[in-house]
Amino acid sequence: MRLDHLLIASAVCVGLAGCGSKADPVLLGTLEWDRIALPAEASEPVLTLAVKEGDQVSAGQLLLTLDGRRMDAKLAQAQAQVAQQQAQLAELVHGARSEQLDAARAALASAQAGRIEADKQFRRQADLAAKQLVARATLDTARATRDRADAQVATAEAQLRELTHGTRVEQVEQAEAALAAAKSARDEIQLNRSKLDVRAPRAGRIDALPFKPGDQPPINASVASLLVGDAPYARVFVPASQRAGLRDGEKFLVRAKGIDHDLAAHLRSVASEPAFTPYYALTGDDASRLVYRAELVIDAIDGKTLPAGLPVEARPAQ
Repeated sequence: MRLDHLLIASAVCVGLAGCGSKADPVLLGTLEWDRIALPAEASEPVLTLAVKEGDQVSAGQLLLTLDGRRMDAKLAQAQAQVAQQQAQLAELVHGARSEQLDAARAALASAQAGRIEADKQFRRQADLAAKQLVARATLDTARATRDRADAQVATAEAQLRELTHGTRVEQVEQAEAALAAAKSARDEIQLNRSKLDVRAPRAGRIDALPFKPGDQPPINASVASLLVGDAPYARVFVPASQRAGLRDGEKFLVRAKGIDHDLAAHLRSVASEPAFTPYYALTGDDASRLVYRAELVIDAIDGKTLPAGLPVEARPAQ
């Protein structure tokens, strides 16, 4: 009888223990930083590295330099094109020089003198042809020479009128448009040239420099990776059963691998779309469930001492 009472008391104690509050759920994930990848604007060899991996850099600081000789040649060509278009526009705006007018007048006088001589020759041959003293072909040749002289006079007169009447508005507008296009092409090349000096867009820490001096990265390949922000964050995965209870700013305690104390953190965001549970968070029935990715920002911690990629566990703060 005494033994039966002991067994019942033991069962009650176990039941009471089982009725207590469940342990706080643990969220698994990794420690991350906001990351910026800087691409190669052109496929040119790396000339120099101004920093090394792990260095702290400020905004605008030079990180590395790509070979700019090919771009310099293109820029010189573009600048020459701009100068040529500027000269052509100036010529149209300012009109013909006095030397050009004198040359045009002289050409007209020469054409007129030639026409007079050709006309005399034609009349002379026509008189002879009327008396049947020359062949008909000779008269035809003289007529063709006279007509050609008339055409030369008309051409010289048109050229002189073009110089004296000035440039048409449409020609000036075309020259202005050509100059604007040349300047735009030059500015684009200048911008691309400046990007061969890769600079930090924000203050941060150099995480990776995949290419060394002499390497030629392909265009748009990442030549530098920068970790930015005041503090890292824990990227964890929240089961669907806990998603509804999370609120922005909620406090958490995060334990990173290799760190012997908890880190205070707060919830920054939770993804609106679910994803499949990552392999390292699979436990029992959770293997078939969907989870929501969340970001827990680490509070009051020297971020320089925490590398990216550390496994973490997070639980709500009490």
